[in-house]
Amino acid sequence: MSAIDQPVVEETFDALLERLRPRLKQILYRYQIPADDAEDILQEALLATVLKWERIKNPEAWLIVTLKNRCLIYWRKRRGNLCTAMDVGVLEGLSEPEAPPQERQHLRWDLDTMIESLPSRHRDLLRMRYVLGHSSSEVAERLGYCTSSVRKLASRCLARLSEQIDLDKLPE
Repeated sequence: MSAIDQPVVEETFDALLERLRPRLKQILYRYQIPADDAEDILQEALLATVLKWERIKNPEAWLIVTLKNRCLIYWRKRRGNLCTAMDVGVLEGLSEPEAPPQERQHLRWDLDTMIESLPSRHRDLLRMRYVLGHSSSEVAERLGYCTSSVRKLASRCLARLSEQIDLDKLPE
């Protein structure tokens, strides 16, 4: 019997898996699949291969393409889950209507009045830090304080302001 007449010996599933193991790991690494999820994705691809084993003409190519597709599906699901993972309470808070401009003007006027009642060094610090957006080190340099002193002083200023606020008068 010649080599042409000999029947083709098909590779067993176990032999294919052993031969492709390094390549399958490389695919999972390339798609940056976390180790916890990589095993599950590989098992899904292997199960699909086993279920269709008799109908597959090129098992190696079929398994590799199936694994790549499972990796793509994994990342599509993850992106979708990020969008739906947003807390409903946060979304509702973001969708609440804003106060009318007149009400905001009154609140701003009240806040300005409270700030004016503070000592001048506190007023300067708050304006530089929170209105003008200077960093603690910039405020410290301009007002002649240590950076750590600016943080402490800002905390004291905010504490004084919060003491002045009558919580019953604030809009809900």
